[in-house]
Amino acid sequence: MQVSTSKSLNDRPSADMLIVPFWQGKKGAECAALSKELLSLVEAPLSAGDFLGKEGETLVLYPEKQKEKRFILLGLGNKEKCTAEILRRSYAAAIKISLKKKNKALNVLIPVGLELEKKLGLIAIFEGVFLSNYAFNNLKGASLKETPTSLLEKICFLGLSKEELALSKKTQMLTDCVHFTRNLVNGNADDVNPQMLSKEAKDLAKEFPKIKATIFDKKRIEKEKMGLLLAVNRSSTREPAFIILEYKGAPTSKETTAIVGKGITYDTGGLNIKTSGMETMKCDMAGSAVVLGTLRAAALLGLKANLIGIIPATENAIGPDSYKPGDVYTSLAGITVEISNTDAEGRLVLADALSYVEEHFAPTQIIDLATLTGGIVVALGEEVAGLFCNNDKLAEKLKSASEVTGERVWRMPLVSEYNDMLKSSVADIKNSAGRTASSITGALFLQNFIKKTPWAHLDIAGAAYYSDPKYYHPTKATGMGVRLLIELLS
Repeated sequence: MQVSTSKSLNDRPSADMLIVPFWQGKKGAECAALSKELLSLVEAPLSAGDFLGKEGETLVLYPEKQKEKRFILLGLGNKEKCTAEILRRSYAAAIKISLKKKNKALNVLIPVGLELEKKLGLIAIFEGVFLSNYAFNNLKGASLKETPTSLLEKICFLGLSKEELALSKKTQMLTDCVHFTRNLVNGNADDVNPQMLSKEAKDLAKEFPKIKATIFDKKRIEKEKMGLLLAVNRSSTREPAFIILEYKGAPTSKETTAIVGKGITYDTGGLNIKTSGMETMKCDMAGSAVVLGTLRAAALLGLKANLIGIIPATENAIGPDSYKPGDVYTSLAGITVEISNTDAEGRLVLADALSYVEEHFAPTQIIDLATLTGGIVVALGEEVAGLFCNNDKLAEKLKSASEVTGERVWRMPLVSEYNDMLKSSVADIKNSAGRTASSITGALFLQNFIKKTPWAHLDIAGAAYYSDPKYYHPTKATGMGVRLLIELLS
């Protein structure tokens, strides 16, 4: 997709549509950025009260003898109350209409008089446009060929400076990595398997010299004694993979962030088989997709940070070799785990991954992302991820980053007394304590495999994959976490 700017409204190129932003005023819609000449073209619906400038409100007009076939009037709501998230969602509403009209070229006006800091507002507008300009059509049609994720071919933001245009292109690179993440989550589970994730990691290393990829096959995983990852994998026809990505963006720095993503490429629930919702379980590897998308974004943007990406990847399948409820398996850390529920498999593979990265890389902080529990969706819904953290400073940084990107997180308690719920009579710990406080006990289970490193666990079970597309997420897969982590690391 080609992104450009023009010096003024008169110099704008021909396009299919012009997005015209409006504030909601006391006496109706107030144009946020338009010349008097063009304002006369939209005066009739304004004076008739057909368009008031409400947040996310849109109206399509068909002016004569203009450089665009259509104008779309876009409401941004009250100027004093406008936030970055309102800008994202409002511009996304306009893009949604533009795509319905099958537009290929778009001119976009930037509102004047923003109360929030201009750079933050511009990034939000760029994100609203770029994140909405996405489709996943790879599985439609007899040929099943890969199709472009971006439907708009040309976007011209009117009146940007050179620095602001550069900012738009930087934002485009980041949102392209969100699309990359979405593609993985939206893909068929038969295609997006441990071997495919391994190939994606290797391809990143080939494309970017600062990235190194190391893949452990089953024999190496057995040698490392990752007993929990091996247990979950037992009934899968596909071998597991343990993927390690290293990005050196700040070679002289002693700071290193480890990002660990749950890589369950399909989850049947094992012998504790799921009774509903299995058709969405291709999304259970969303955490691993965020790891790959974040490393890709870091390399594209030249991020000055050191990253370790870890993905423990396997299917949780059913068969004669399935790991069994009531049996005990030994983790990489030497902690024995009684399996009280085979559908609590994500924390098992993450446990071995957390132990490995802390022992072998000694990072200064560890962040894991996982579609871990349905309980977090019950507690927070789909638009907020649960944040569990053993370090107040890291928790505050993640919360601050989420406020910038609109990827909301809410800190949940690590109630130490609830560790009693994970006690086992036959092993050191059991993997599930049932439905009561399930997201908290899931996080507490993981905490047992962290020795001393500042660590955060993001339960993205709802936020990674919506029930229905909305806002600037045109498909169920959101790519939640990539922008958040890049903002944190920046």
